[in-house]
Amino acid sequence: MSDEQSYELLGFDNVLLPVGDLGEAVGFYERAGFAVAFRLDEAGIALLKVGGETPGILLRQEELLREGGFGHRPSAWPSPRVWLEVPDARVAARELRTAGIALLDEPFSAATGWTVEISDPWGNILGFTDYSKRPELGRRP
Repeated sequence: MSDEQSYELLGFDNVLLPVGDLGEAVGFYERAGFAVAFRLDEAGIALLKVGGETPGILLRQEELLREGGFGHRPSAWPSPRVWLEVPDARVAARELRTAGIALLDEPFSAATGWTVEISDPWGNILGFTDYSKRPELGRRP
């Protein structure tokens, strides 16, 4: 056995998303149903709450996106996808549309339930997924 300690993954801290304009991004995500845990304009960051968990989605203003001529990126831009659990993805889709948020596609069936995805103005993709087909795997079985 080695004397070296190994590290252990304990869970997520925050998911960081690059944005070009912090104020615009906060407005977009508030319309999408997120609450702001804190916002530090001088540091160019804002933390969005995700359920009752302490980690969240950290929006970080990136000067390259702001001043580098990139501006808004299309949703087809290659991007990681962050999926969040919701009680009903089809209800989430209706509420997102009502809030003026465009869906990338209609809600689609996945192995565990339904999913709908959106893209922010900088091409970050968030999915809202439910466990209606496999409720025993969800947070609210």
